[in-house]
Amino acid sequence: QLRLVDSGGGLVQPGGSLNLSCTASGFALDSLTIGWFRQGPGKERVGVSCIAHRDGRTYYAQAVKDRFTISRNNAQNMVFLQMNSLEPDDTAVYSCADLKGYCSGFETAAPYLQVWSQGTLVNVSS
Repeated sequence: QLRLVDSGGGLVQPGGSLNLSCTASGFALDSLTIGWFRQGPGKERVGVSCIAHRDGRTYYAQAVKDRFTISRNNAQNMVFLQMNSLEPDDTAVYSCADLKGYCSGFETAAPYLQVWSQGTLVNVSS
């Protein structure tokens, strides 16, 4: 059974960087399309990035484009989210999830996904 575990959150000042990790077990990562999602205080959970399994194509929500980079290391069964130039609006609980093969529509896919990591808090504050 697929299990996802995330790590890497913490307190960071505006303009700083964090690298989140998502580790998969029970299923080959190279067969998984993985997305990163976040839920800020009082907000809906939305997708911020997705990486396809076939060609490694990456996708980003406009709010994080050019600041965040998603990548994968299939040998380690890990997906990463490198977050640079962090802003207070990036404060949220971040989770990775199995998108079951397709990045299409990832930004609003959260209600339809079943397998999630536990969530790691990113707090961007001075």
